[in-house]
Amino acid sequence: MIATDTSSLVAYLKGEKGNDVDLLDSAAMTGQLRLPPVVITEILSDEASSKMLAGVLPDILPLDVLDGFWSRAGKSRRLLKRMGFKPGVADALIAQSCIDHDVALIQRDGDFRQFAKYCGLKLA
Repeated sequence: MIATDTSSLVAYLKGEKGNDVDLLDSAAMTGQLRLPPVVITEILSDEASSKMLAGVLPDILPLDVLDGFWSRAGKSRRLLKRMGFKPGVADALIAQSCIDHDVALIQRDGDFRQFAKYCGLKLA
């Protein structure tokens, strides 16, 4: 299993190039792609992305929210804030989903590096 961040999923849908898009394509083709719940929310919040994914979104399994998820996500975000980082709530929730399920995250930007360095997130 492997999960994706919204930015990589949108790049994939737009036909952009990149290592993240290649990884996502491979995961989608082999049925290994999973979506953190927040990524589903972000995609469905965008009209264009929602339309592009309408046919395949039901076939991509979400990562379940496990007991204690919200507390763990809040603690990870608080840790990073104490260290001087400015992690967003959505990024904290996406990272925690992947940490909880021990799956790597496909991502396009550097927003998740601090979660990998200090919180145990695996980056693809």
